[in-house]
Amino acid sequence: MSSRSWCWLALATTVGIAVLRPDALVGQPSPRLPTVGIIFAGSSTDPLQAIRRQTLRDAGYVEGQTIDAKWRFAEGRNERLPALASELVSREVAAIVTFGGAATAAARNATAKIPIVAVADDLVAEGHVASLARPGGNVTGVSLLATELDLKRLELLKQVVPSASRVAVFKDATTPSSHLATLQAGGHAMGITLQILEIKKVEDLEGAFQAARGWRAQGLNVLASPLLNGLRRTIIELAARYRLPAMHQWPESVRDGGLMAYGPTQTVLYQLTFAQLDKVLKGAKPSELPVVQPAEFKLALNVRTAKALGLTVPPSMVSRADQVIH
Repeated sequence: MSSRSWCWLALATTVGIAVLRPDALVGQPSPRLPTVGIIFAGSSTDPLQAIRRQTLRDAGYVEGQTIDAKWRFAEGRNERLPALASELVSREVAAIVTFGGAATAAARNATAKIPIVAVADDLVAEGHVASLARPGGNVTGVSLLATELDLKRLELLKQVVPSASRVAVFKDATTPSSHLATLQAGGHAMGITLQILEIKKVEDLEGAFQAARGWRAQGLNVLASPLLNGLRRTIIELAARYRLPAMHQWPESVRDGGLMAYGPTQTVLYQLTFAQLDKVLKGAKPSELPVVQPAEFKLALNVRTAKALGLTVPPSMVSRADQVIH
């Protein structure tokens, strides 16, 4: 047999082995998935986690296939956030997604290089970005119009409880208070005096409700916060026990038994957030990627809860509500 024939035989044998043994390529390295850290103040058992994962998939990122998502939860204790952020930085993740001012501050303290996609009440007022149009650093994301929304929620609560002149306000103790003066001024214009009660953990809630009752509060405005959203079920239970009409931050809270809520839905929030993340992972620089804001807001009412509190929701409000639970 000629040398050329031997060459052809060797090549055919090699190809045949490769065809018969598809595992021959198993040992070759596969493309590395982008690793992203996602930090929440709440619990991993929150039912909203299913919505978060689905929204991430809808954005084109399938966990284990197109992305390696490192979900981190502070379990209602914001003091754990710095350690969670530092751990993600040590993993050299491609980006960090943070929900809330406290988580964003923790991530910023941990890194000035890794892109951060942040969701907070007011990214500009809290000092996380220079401006909405040109963030200027390693942070971009979603800013929630907190000042305007908190005033609107107070106005809507007043419509359901017209006699309310004293309203307690639950505030995440670890978030900035820059917009409280505006909220208090707006309340004064409505004939409402506010009692600001700061919450750090779930154990603070019972005492806060007792303080509100001692102050003779006639309503409760729960300010936007990942921590307070994570504690929403306990807040709803205590509000029912103390018979305190409460306005919540997210429409989904009404399904859990909350009296009323006004704001963007959680689904919209996650859609905006993961769309920003997608741009960052595809090469957009946070310093040049404009911060986005929600443009759609929903009013949700729970008529059953209102009846239990002895309240009558105005028919005009029921007719314009996006979601009504009877």
